[in-house]
Amino acid sequence: MTALAPARPPAPQGGAPGPLLLGVRHHGPGSARGVLAALEAARPEAVLIEGPAEADALVALAADPAMRPPVALLAHAADDPGRAAFWPFAAFSPEWAAIRWALGRDVPVRFVDLPAALTLAADPTWDDSEEHAPGPAPGADPGPARIDPLAELARAAGHEDPEQWWEDAVELRGDADPLAPFEALAEAMTLLRERYGHGGRPRDLVREAHMRLRLREARKEFGDAVAVVCGAWHVPALARRTTVTADRALLKGLPRTKTELTWVPWTHRRLARRSGYGAGIESPGWYGHLFSAPDRPVERWMTKAAGLLRESDHPVSSADVIEAVRLADALAALRGRPRPGLAETTDAVRAVLCGGFDVPLALVRDRLVVGDVLGEVPAAAPAVPLRRDLDRLQRSLRLKPGAEERALDLDLRGETDAARSRLLHRLRLLGVDWGTPTGGRAGTGTFREPWRLLWEPELHVRVAEAGVWGTTVESAATARAEARALGAGSLDEVTDLAERCLLAGLTGALPAVLGALADRAALDTDVAHLADALPALARALRYGDVRGTDTAALADVAAGLAERICVGLPPACAGLDAEAAAAMRDRVDAVHAAITLLPDRKPDHGPDRNPDPHQNQDPRQNPDPDPAAPAPESPLAARWAGVLRRLVRGRRVPGTIRGRAARTLLDEGWLSAEDTGRAMGLALSPGTPPADAAAWIDGFAGGPGGGLLLVHDERLLALLDGWLTGVPAQAFTDVLPLLRRTFGGYETGVRRALGELAARGPGAAAPGPAALVPGFAAVVDEERADGVLPLLHLVLGPEAAA
Repeated sequence: MTALAPARPPAPQGGAPGPLLLGVRHHGPGSARGVLAALEAARPEAVLIEGPAEADALVALAADPAMRPPVALLAHAADDPGRAAFWPFAAFSPEWAAIRWALGRDVPVRFVDLPAALTLAADPTWDDSEEHAPGPAPGADPGPARIDPLAELARAAGHEDPEQWWEDAVELRGDADPLAPFEALAEAMTLLRERYGHGGRPRDLVREAHMRLRLREARKEFGDAVAVVCGAWHVPALARRTTVTADRALLKGLPRTKTELTWVPWTHRRLARRSGYGAGIESPGWYGHLFSAPDRPVERWMTKAAGLLRESDHPVSSADVIEAVRLADALAALRGRPRPGLAETTDAVRAVLCGGFDVPLALVRDRLVVGDVLGEVPAAAPAVPLRRDLDRLQRSLRLKPGAEERALDLDLRGETDAARSRLLHRLRLLGVDWGTPTGGRAGTGTFREPWRLLWEPELHVRVAEAGVWGTTVESAATARAEARALGAGSLDEVTDLAERCLLAGLTGALPAVLGALADRAALDTDVAHLADALPALARALRYGDVRGTDTAALADVAAGLAERICVGLPPACAGLDAEAAAAMRDRVDAVHAAITLLPDRKPDHGPDRNPDPHQNQDPRQNPDPDPAAPAPESPLAARWAGVLRRLVRGRRVPGTIRGRAARTLLDEGWLSAEDTGRAMGLALSPGTPPADAAAWIDGFAGGPGGGLLLVHDERLLALLDGWLTGVPAQAFTDVLPLLRRTFGGYETGVRRALGELAARGPGAAAPGPAALVPGFAAVVDEERADGVLPLLHLVLGPEAAA
């Protein structure tokens, strides 16, 4: 790139030269080095930076030792924290380099861009090249289509890739004259502005008018010994002579809003173009390396890549590093580039260090080319009270935010981990999803709670938004939960909220949430809604017990909800089609699992309620319980067992629900094997349509453990075999898909055992019941059975083994 025009605008005849205009590319390490060299050569008395004008009060914090880029200026509307804007700075950003240079020499630094008060009050749909929201220019001509200046310059130079052209022209070059690159860029941008006007950026006219006004103010105070660091696109506009009246006219009448500004940490990933930041770059890690290692950058980069691959157990030798450097240099020479760029180093890393494979190369791209660098901001930076309370909790609980995703496994029996869990759940209630729970809730509860943690810069905005609910995390989460309880539109929403309040330990919000839950449960007559809500309450009770939370009030609500389900479920299961029946079957499973989690308490039936589920009912629909089967231990479980029996005998209940009810009764020991066989025989009788019988089989034998029932009870298998062989040929093709789905879900060993039983024919086993399964002896060998006791002692403990 040759110097075609001065970086200083031409001075009036006989006057002094104008201010030093340094047009840069945001986040360009070559521009940053050039800015430092130019400032060192010119020694201006003031430095003006493209950024929100209100940030002048915060610029001194950039010199704080605790301030570590990447960081960003965050501005948000005082009355609407969700409307926010960011101005990011990396260590290799020219603006940041200029700020640090000026602060290190006691040179005043001022921001000259449009104030955030105007930016945030503007129309957010008007796009711009920066991340912050643009605003309209009154009376401005929309002008030509939007252009990318770098792409235009690259195309004019015969390059298809703007990034590669910029690397060759600026990042990989070293000029003896520090002003030469800025002079060439100013000339090129002047030509582009003459051809394209504002380039499809009407808001730039307003921004540039404000920059000129601020520049005039600085020149009145410091004369022409002023340096301006701004996007290269704006240099021609700042050099152009206009009147104060014309510039103020463009700013007149623009809407304003009250704003608050602070510094927040940023990340390299958010600087990457793929993250959505409009002025971002594709390879912040690579650019950071070029800025921090100007001498022998390729050798140092290959050493970094080798170290990363070795940490991931990928063998890389010192000879590989040397060969990769040589290959990168050779590729740069063949491609006519001044030095190896990112493309050459990437090709060399793939070919030599990664052995030609893309999997290890993806690791290099993710960890080095982009990177997981997270900036830090000093405690002196302004923050809302909620942010300060969150910082205090993070320090006390030793939970430091990180830009790299990491797993956190909490043990809720420990005080510290329990407090961490409460904090993460409270933040989720506030919409600050720093942590995401991972893993299911299998079983009846656990003291382990796995999380996935990832702190992203946008969460700073979420914290600012949540600040309207309170000054501490606990008070804000409590107020937010109470407001959500009042505005909840469905029973499941309130139920989920109650569960989350218990997980977050928000006892202060529980009265309002439980009140809303009781009101909606009383008004909701849809059994499906009640059935969907009960499992969450049961989980909340179980997890509340693990955390030592008082859940007595919630237990009463859950018990009442279970009672209403027991009354309304049998009628709700009648007359359903296949799809609705499958959904209701799943609800029956969920309700059963929930009832097993509920505490044993005798519900208050009231004077007009009959606690006996079997009295005064049609014996054909609700037969007496099997006297051979053990009775449920709690009154609620006994009532639920009666509901399941009604479902088994329900004439209008779909087969999949009747089969699942029979299976549940058998699994719990509430129905004997004889009665189970009788129910199966009735379901598979010749008078039953084949599709209904297949649905009954799917409900009974489908799911975990269904195949083992058939393996261990050959009478049930014989009933199934007899029915299957009697299905008419024209109906067999209709029931085959359902049966295949049922039996296809069994484990391989179960399917093999069923195949062996079917091959020899049901009922052909040895006389003893132990001989029903191949491989089992007719008589138990107690000495061999005792051999498992040491293993049980080791796995389950001495109490279980005893």
